[in-house]
Amino acid sequence: MDKFKFTAIVALVLATAGCLDNDSERALAGAAGGAVVAGSLGGNAVAGAAVGAAAGALCDDAKLCK
Repeated sequence: MDKFKFTAIVALVLATAGCLDNDSERALAGAAGGAVVAGSLGGNAVAGAAVGAAAGALCDDAKLCK
């Protein structure tokens, strides 16, 4: 069940990131999503937020959220 939650949350974050206008908004959404995922899986929410923020900010450059 944890893998399903993780996959669902990541999919929702990526889908939401595509609707945002700039890297700052995507980074904020990624940070929130990363913290939620890490917290729900028993990990470090701060580290999850950092990874999520980086992923959100860079998803535009990787052509994942256009």
